[in-house]
Amino acid sequence: MRTTVTLDDDVAAAIEHLRRERHVGVSAVVNDLVRRGLSRSCSSAQFVQRTSAGHARLDITDVAEVLDVLDGSAAP
Repeated sequence: MRTTVTLDDDVAAAIEHLRRERHVGVSAVVNDLVRRGLSRSCSSAQFVQRTSAGHARLDITDVAEVLDVLDGSAAP
């Protein structure tokens, strides 16, 4: 199949680099890259937030004090 595709400059440069490195044509490089991209499975692993069993060491009722501690201008 023949088609026209507009490549961004960085992509075209990468394809040209691979073409010269492999001593093949542009079509061979593009086909290989597209096949690799299509064969990659999307990771659908659910994100799990890791937490600590520790307790807060700041009194968070005074927001100004907490901000000072986080900024490093006060001792906890």
